Amino acid sequence: MKLLSSLSLLLLLTGLPVQAEDTSATQALTPNDIMHFESLATPVLAANGEVLAVEAKPDRGDSRTLVRQLTSDASYSVAGASAPQVSRDGRFVAMVKQPSLLALESSDAKAKKRLKSAMVLLDTHTGAERQFERVKSFAFNDTGSHLAIWFEADDDKPDAADKAAAESDPEKLAHKAVEGASKPAEPKVDKYDIGSRFALLNLGNATLSEFAHVTAYAMDKTGLHAAVVSNDIPGQQHQLTLIALADDKQTQVYQAKQRQLGALALSDNGQWLALTQGDAAQAPYGREYELLLFDLAKGHRASVPSSTAWTLNRYAKLRFSADNERLFFGRVPAVSQQPSRVKITREQDLYDETLITGLRDLKIWHGDDPLIKPNEAKRYKEELERTYLAVLHLESNSLVQLGDLQVPDVTYSEQRRFLLASSDLPYRKMITWAGFYRDFYLVDVNTGHKRLLLIQQSSEQAPSLSPNAKFVAYYRQGNVLLYDIAAATRRNLTQALGVGFADEDHDYPSPAPGYGFGPWLADDAGLLVYDKYDVWQFATAPNGSGNGVNLTAGKGRETGIQYRVKGLVEDQERPPVLAADAPLLLQGYNERTKGDGFYRARVGRAGVEPLMSGDYKLTVLERSKDAATLVYSRQRYDLFPDLYTSDYLTPQQAERQTELDAQRQRFNWGSAELVHWTNGDGKPLDGVLIKPSGYQPGHRYPVLVYYYRFMSDRLHAFPQMLINHRPNLAWYADNGYAIFLPDIRFEVGYPGQSSVQALTSGVQKLIELGIADPDAVGLHGHSWSGYQTAFAVTQTRMFKAAVAGAPVTNMTSAYSGIRHGTGLARQFQYETGQSRIGDSLFAASQKYIENSPVFYVERIETPLMIMFGDKDDAVPWEQGIELYLAMRRAGKEVVLLQYEDEPHHLKKYPNKLDYSIRMKQYFDHYLKGAKAPEWLTQGEAYREYKQED
Repeated sequence: MKLLSSLSLLLLLTGLPVQAEDTSATQALTPNDIMHFESLATPVLAANGEVLAVEAKPDRGDSRTLVRQLTSDASYSVAGASAPQVSRDGRFVAMVKQPSLLALESSDAKAKKRLKSAMVLLDTHTGAERQFERVKSFAFNDTGSHLAIWFEADDDKPDAADKAAAESDPEKLAHKAVEGASKPAEPKVDKYDIGSRFALLNLGNATLSEFAHVTAYAMDKTGLHAAVVSNDIPGQQHQLTLIALADDKQTQVYQAKQRQLGALALSDNGQWLALTQGDAAQAPYGREYELLLFDLAKGHRASVPSSTAWTLNRYAKLRFSADNERLFFGRVPAVSQQPSRVKITREQDLYDETLITGLRDLKIWHGDDPLIKPNEAKRYKEELERTYLAVLHLESNSLVQLGDLQVPDVTYSEQRRFLLASSDLPYRKMITWAGFYRDFYLVDVNTGHKRLLLIQQSSEQAPSLSPNAKFVAYYRQGNVLLYDIAAATRRNLTQALGVGFADEDHDYPSPAPGYGFGPWLADDAGLLVYDKYDVWQFATAPNGSGNGVNLTAGKGRETGIQYRVKGLVEDQERPPVLAADAPLLLQGYNERTKGDGFYRARVGRAGVEPLMSGDYKLTVLERSKDAATLVYSRQRYDLFPDLYTSDYLTPQQAERQTELDAQRQRFNWGSAELVHWTNGDGKPLDGVLIKPSGYQPGHRYPVLVYYYRFMSDRLHAFPQMLINHRPNLAWYADNGYAIFLPDIRFEVGYPGQSSVQALTSGVQKLIELGIADPDAVGLHGHSWSGYQTAFAVTQTRMFKAAVAGAPVTNMTSAYSGIRHGTGLARQFQYETGQSRIGDSLFAASQKYIENSPVFYVERIETPLMIMFGDKDDAVPWEQGIELYLAMRRAGKEVVLLQYEDEPHHLKKYPNKLDYSIRMKQYFDHYLKGAKAPEWLTQGEAYREYKQED
């Protein structure tokens, strides 16, 4: 793989100009080029920081995985591979190898079901590849000594043709009759209980240990053991096997004939193994399970306390604490089988009222239901699988129930004494109009006792429990508070600082959220907290040293740079903890230049040290668990976000590891710059102007306005090289368009008008700059900006054509619509959320009317194209029909694109490509004078296609 020279690399990283590569061979960008353009997924690092793997995925086509040895020049590209996992030592990389796009697209529905993914294993020392077919999942153990490979169940069902042939063969029918008379019928096995082949690959000697009928497996984190559960119901063989990973020796720990074995877990010290089992004759839905516990060190099954109030079902998950002293698992109050509908079997059943009404198809919506029925239906599976966390203390053999019917949600973490718990039950009804709230509790792991901590706290503002469970930090009404668990006292950490900790850009009709917490300090000595710009360190001890230290010394607010801690080792169950005086890597976003930088700070000291900054966007992507290796990307509008690696604290000395910007260099490309202006109310606004390829000063260009809310932070973002529901910015820029991405700042109660003010004042600025052709400005928006687009064309004639994707067009009808993806009512979006009305329809009906495009269609002079998927799961697609019919009635220029069986964002590639092409044709006609396509002048007749056999 080609590397940059050290001089070029230094220039890139310091923000100094780099001599551009020869672009004389550039070519025009086409949709076909976009289909082939590769983007990078999130990279994966070996724990030792020596191997990097990343998927390169084209918009359409087969992925490949790039693997790079960071300590040598060795690199590999594995065709067709995706979703890489890297062993701890980096020796091996395992990847999914999905069926090719051609195989998928050329197969019928039945054939597609038979296509299964493979797994390819790469040896990074030798480059050797080994492939395993029909693999449904795989995982390295934590030490990297073994790879678990779980295969798809055998697809032994004959297709219709084979079945028909067998049934017409007299010889086979006779054999089947004889066999049936002598062989008992096999029991019918629920698909939930069916296992499949499993293998454990020893990466040291390449030997494979195989197991049949596997339904579960586990591997400990210290590399001592793996455990495998096999369930063969027809053969009445149910067994638990323990594998010692040092020599792959297998030991049968437990076996049964009539007991279906379920979940299992291993403790990391090798002493404990936990398992659930239930009656194999019972259907899985209502099967009751019991907990088994094995003391492997003593070689016997340990006793487990039982309870008449709680039991286990098939959804119980088991996990041992990292200190190997506790076993956590989920329980339920009761287990029952799924109800069945009654059946009509006799003459008198035909007139039995109870039986007949038992066959009804009815859902009753009661006014006092906690959840409305569509939301209840969407959450049915989640509630069906809900279990309530309990803990078994292994030394004392005491069982404590932590979650219950009143406080159902307990957040698992590794704190020994207390955990956080919460309940949204008191606020479920008000979700419909007010949004999401919870009560938060502290639950004592030793006793199960719950202490109410916060009442009606926003679900998005969860408190933070300190690593040693001595303190809880939380945000409330603009301040950060600290709760001392032992003393049961609260202290406001920020009230006296004279600095706001609420979101300063919050323009919704709801309380402003905070900016969140950074990591805690060791021994619960303190924590880091963010305001808009700076990083603060607070001590947990009253009047303790370091209380209220501004680690960034106020430079963030002074210079408009938003600092945040980055690059720490991430572990969801064990968040990073900072030692006293530890160095920190900060990323800083300059809201004035929209550029990023890296900085260094130190715990307990005020001040930042600049490392690198410039007109580019930086994104920290990965940090190795056992080393200081950092991976980040660096991008501009005209620079692909290739990957760089460095030491955690010296990102300015990074090495470039990928070279996908070479794709961009083949094409003409525009440039991006920042534009400032003020709206009609005198408020300053920013936006991004993307100038077309070959821009000539003094020449006016057609302008495509693309927007949503805040867009200026995309100044240095490389454009998404995708065909989807958005205009591809690079494609438009290479076809003679200037593109404008303005910020919109909203006023509660007047979202439509505030958007129009920002849009029109921003476009006027481009006209004044001599860039925009005032007779060739187009507007595009989708979803929330689709609404804004539909509203804007009722208020101004500035735009010569507009495209509104999935817009709300009538707030009075949309207010009580349903978001079909979640089953939630849309009322909360208007009263407290994105639509920003701030009150109910019946309390502020005039505002709903004033902000609804459908009431002002007679004012529209702009041709409008509306796009909807008719299975939209966010906005009722009838909203598009309302505006279409109103404009049609008023004699306005309108076209509605209805994509069948599509959700809020188009998913099917033919539809995405079709929409992208039609959108481009639409704007080319109205903004550039191109000939109108036939579908735009004459429409298209309804048609039905021949159904495939």
